[in-house]
Amino acid sequence: MSNITIYHNPACGTSRNTLALIRNSGAEPTVIHYLETPPTRDELVSLLGAMGITARELLRKNVEPYEQLGLAEDSFSEQQLIDFMLEHPILINRPIVVTPLGTRLCRPSEVVLEILPDAQQGAFSKEDGEQVVDRNGARVKP
Repeated sequence: MSNITIYHNPACGTSRNTLALIRNSGAEPTVIHYLETPPTRDELVSLLGAMGITARELLRKNVEPYEQLGLAEDSFSEQQLIDFMLEHPILINRPIVVTPLGTRLCRPSEVVLEILPDAQQGAFSKEDGEQVVDRNGARVKP
């Protein structure tokens, strides 16, 4: 059983890059396709607490329900925003990664390097060609 979990959307490049970085550390995470299997209210509240962010900070803004629901208005409570995310999981920003070292919204994908228990095992470049890790497993600083 893996001690790393990723809330993943395979249609998202950032999510795919994050998953690849996890695997580049030698780990095989538990992958939760959160659009198909959304978190429960308790799980979402727990993830928010572990990340130390608000529901508004986790909210995706560039998806259709955001505009339709008028979520740009600052008139919604934390609980209401959580309700919207539970009803429309596409509103949950991703990927979220949980490891023994912490929980993060991994945007950009290399944020995951802060919480991976094991070092990178080799070079890694994002899908767009940007090198993130060199052949020795060391982070390449931009």
